[in-house]
Amino acid sequence: MTLLAANKNISPETSRKVLYVHLAPGANLAGCLKDWEVVQAGSFSEAQAALDTNCFNVALVHIGELNDKQREEFERLVENAPPLSWIALIEPEYLNDCATSGLIYDYFFDYYTLPLKDKVPYLCATLGHAWGLGQLRSKEDELRRYREECQMVGASPAIKLIFSQIRKIAGVDATVLITGSSGTGKELIAKAIHQRSHRCEGPFIALNCGALPENLIQAELFGHEKGAFTGAHCRKVGRIEAAGGGTLFLDEIGDLPLSLQVNLLRFLQEETIERLGGNKTLYIDARVIAATHKDLEAEVKEGNFREDLYYRLNVLSIEVPDLKDREGDIELLANFFFRKFTEGRHHKVRGFSRRAMAAMNGHDWPGNVREMINRVRKAIVMSENRLITAADLGLEHDGRVQSVLTLEEARNQAECQAIRCSLKQTGNNVSMAAKLLGVSRVTLYRLMEKHQLLNVR
Repeated sequence: MTLLAANKNISPETSRKVLYVHLAPGANLAGCLKDWEVVQAGSFSEAQAALDTNCFNVALVHIGELNDKQREEFERLVENAPPLSWIALIEPEYLNDCATSGLIYDYFFDYYTLPLKDKVPYLCATLGHAWGLGQLRSKEDELRRYREECQMVGASPAIKLIFSQIRKIAGVDATVLITGSSGTGKELIAKAIHQRSHRCEGPFIALNCGALPENLIQAELFGHEKGAFTGAHCRKVGRIEAAGGGTLFLDEIGDLPLSLQVNLLRFLQEETIERLGGNKTLYIDARVIAATHKDLEAEVKEGNFREDLYYRLNVLSIEVPDLKDREGDIELLANFFFRKFTEGRHHKVRGFSRRAMAAMNGHDWPGNVREMINRVRKAIVMSENRLITAADLGLEHDGRVQSVLTLEEARNQAECQAIRCSLKQTGNNVSMAAKLLGVSRVTLYRLMEKHQLLNVR
């Protein structure tokens, strides 16, 4: 591996770096690259070493004629490399080889045929464009990583209402109950509330109340002292205590055994706990956010959930819509997860076919967002096509593909869904619902009459 600075006056701060992989016999073209810092590699191993020790946005490869083994080595090199743009230099006769032309089609940003002659300025311009796109990609990747942890994607009226509620609830230090079907992203909402609250510097501690047997939940929640029971060889700090100064997220709170509900109620009332096997009272300052897919009001009536605990938890509430009710969000989410799962890795797939997107829009998504994540990730790995098909997603036999809506029909559906959600969230208080929707009370009444919602409150 050699380093060639085509222009001796280039400073390290302003130079643009390119990897030049020279795999074919013939003239070395590195000297043609004015104003570029060129790192040369004469083999795949040298190219890999260069990629391991340098940061590139663009690579130039003189590929020539490659046998099957060399082609596999090159594919492995590209697939293991960080994201960058590859540009090929190749003799025209090799383009007639189907394997070589397929390699260029699958892996390269652009290609130039040799000899270059008067095409050198164009090559330099292409390198510059690819390098600039790499700079933009790096900045976008940094921003995406910064936002990703608690990013919620959507533009439907239903999800916009959730965004509005998160902003309002985050500033109030009270318990929150998040309801909705499994897979709708209830923990993501809890994290978003935590990160926007004044407790954001504190810990976010989560516990799934349905994932542990009853005899372990108490120790997990409240902790225990050494010797409290057989196997308690040392003191253990419970999840409530660990959440001090931050947020405690109790997922599937509806599965919490009745015998422990009274202990949790005492903590919510007194903000104190005692470790199992201990007699010291500990004051814990932690906000509680609970979530469930169950109808807790029905559970209270059936005697499976304490009524006083329900009202302690349900001070502020958010109801998360199912994915099928988030009009227009399916395509946004699918593309978001596609970018997330392909970022930093080379994949032949470039996106979704129109039929695949139609199949996703027509699917009922009983598993909600969690199901979409599973289907998209599997399709990226298993697809043999450049565009993911409905078959790749496992939706080829789904006969529920929706017909295309007119703009007027789509607008009416969105209005109706937004009004229903706002009324539900405000307990059918029209004034508050109008405020949530950003319209006047008179306008809301007119829209309710238009959509025949006056008698369904």
